[in-house]
Amino acid sequence: MECTGAQILLESLQKEGVDVLFGYPGGAVITIYDALPSFPKLRHIHVRHEQGAVHAADGYARASGKVGVCLVTSGPGATNTVTGIATAYCDSIPLVVFTGQVPTHLIGNDAFQEVDIVGITRPCTKHNFLVKDVNKLAVTIRQAFYLARSGRPGPVLVDLPSDIMVAKTEFVWPDDISMRSYNPTYKPNLNQLRRAVEELAQAERPVLLGGGGVIMANAAESLTTLARKLHIPVTCTLMGLGGFPGTDPLWLGMVGMHGTYAANMAINNADVLLCVGARFDDRVTGKLAAFAPKARIVHIDIDPTSIRKNVEVQVPVVGDCRLALEGMLEICAARLADKDWQGMHASWLAAVDAWKKDKPLSYQQGEAIKPQEVVEALYDITQGDAIVTTEVGQHQMWVAQFFAFTRPRTLLTSGGLGTMGYGFPAAMGAQIALPGKKVIAVAGDGSLLMNIQELTTIVANKLPVKVVILNNRYLGMVRQWQELFYKRNYSSTDMDAQPDFVKLAEAFGAEGYRIADPAQLRPMLEKALASPNPAIIDVVVEREENVYPMVPAGAALDEMLLV
Repeated sequence: MECTGAQILLESLQKEGVDVLFGYPGGAVITIYDALPSFPKLRHIHVRHEQGAVHAADGYARASGKVGVCLVTSGPGATNTVTGIATAYCDSIPLVVFTGQVPTHLIGNDAFQEVDIVGITRPCTKHNFLVKDVNKLAVTIRQAFYLARSGRPGPVLVDLPSDIMVAKTEFVWPDDISMRSYNPTYKPNLNQLRRAVEELAQAERPVLLGGGGVIMANAAESLTTLARKLHIPVTCTLMGLGGFPGTDPLWLGMVGMHGTYAANMAINNADVLLCVGARFDDRVTGKLAAFAPKARIVHIDIDPTSIRKNVEVQVPVVGDCRLALEGMLEICAARLADKDWQGMHASWLAAVDAWKKDKPLSYQQGEAIKPQEVVEALYDITQGDAIVTTEVGQHQMWVAQFFAFTRPRTLLTSGGLGTMGYGFPAAMGAQIALPGKKVIAVAGDGSLLMNIQELTTIVANKLPVKVVILNNRYLGMVRQWQELFYKRNYSSTDMDAQPDFVKLAEAFGAEGYRIADPAQLRPMLEKALASPNPAIIDVVVEREENVYPMVPAGAALDEMLLV
């Protein structure tokens, strides 16, 4: 039986195990939307902006571990996805983005709502396709999902001309897929693993650094087991938070520009650094020439181009993070079973503990609510059993510092691109992926407004997402830099003319709460978080609170500003 391209697309999504797609209809995809009701197993979430669709698919992917999917029309619909695609690309999130396109015979003719979305997104996708033959549609979709989820994950775009969606052919689904030029290495080299273990066996001051690859590879359990067996202190990048329990005695806290004193000092004094699934971003390393100056570095990553890209590495290990860690554990059990790891690292762990006790994360109480205490209250009330998304800015760093993430896929945040407007629609996607979980979007008053329209989507779908605004009426992180490095010239960062967020929530059909009295913080948060309805919780916080520690741009990790 012949099927239209639209039917082949939707049937292919079902074959790939897709149950949810986020989208916005338009002329170039109207044939797909016409066929969609005939596929009741595919739940369509009608967002209110295409950027929201991609961020929601991204949040869905991060929370569930599946590939996120979205569908938009051509022209402005397609270009509105670019920020979301770039966000996913920077953080290695598996997405497949379907965009409508003008008919094939009009491509290149400046037709209505035509744009070269393949050309536009080439720098920020893992791969992209323009389908010109309906007979190749099914295999193209199969390849798109394979690319998105395999190796180092990432977003893949498939551009769909409207005439291809109308054209008919037999539906043939390829059970297996292979691409001659794409063969990621999963199994790490055994000799390199032995070298890595040997480095650890000789180390007196080892540190384990986990990145987003630990989360993507489902390697958190293996990472935790290795650290505990070998008694090695652990730090993580922003993207790696949750990859190691934030309540464990070996936990140092986050590393980098706004990392803890203990984590940054440990990195700078380590003699061996085992990095797993991180890419040594500039916000992690600080001044490259002064990064981990005493350490020999072992770097595990599935992407060979990430190794030695930014820092010199003595032992490169290309492969899946989980398989590599499991291989190292097997080598330790077979060859070093009697080694006294705890005794060997006792003095190092004592030094690390002294750093933790000497300069812990802290803040001074005042008359106004401090943003750090809001995050601490959220952790206490939920006991850490929540999925937390953030926008980007000061509130993002306070969440990273003061919410002790103990499990992977519980912090969803834009690390690489730093996208304001990400957290709110990402929370929507996470709630759809895991309907039984409590999902909290922590936002700044500036970031939230960038995709506030998705509150309509959340209300329409009865999603109990809670938004907690740390409202300081500033673009807080920019203001902090202006205070510290630009003589307090608060140019264009004062956001005092903000809307009434409580009334705004109610106008959308959600619940609205405002908390300005420190005595009401916990009881009001408890009440709002217990509600089964979507809600915005506007917490009025200290206006000019800063995020500390802070490593200034161009400084080394041990050159932190602490107050």
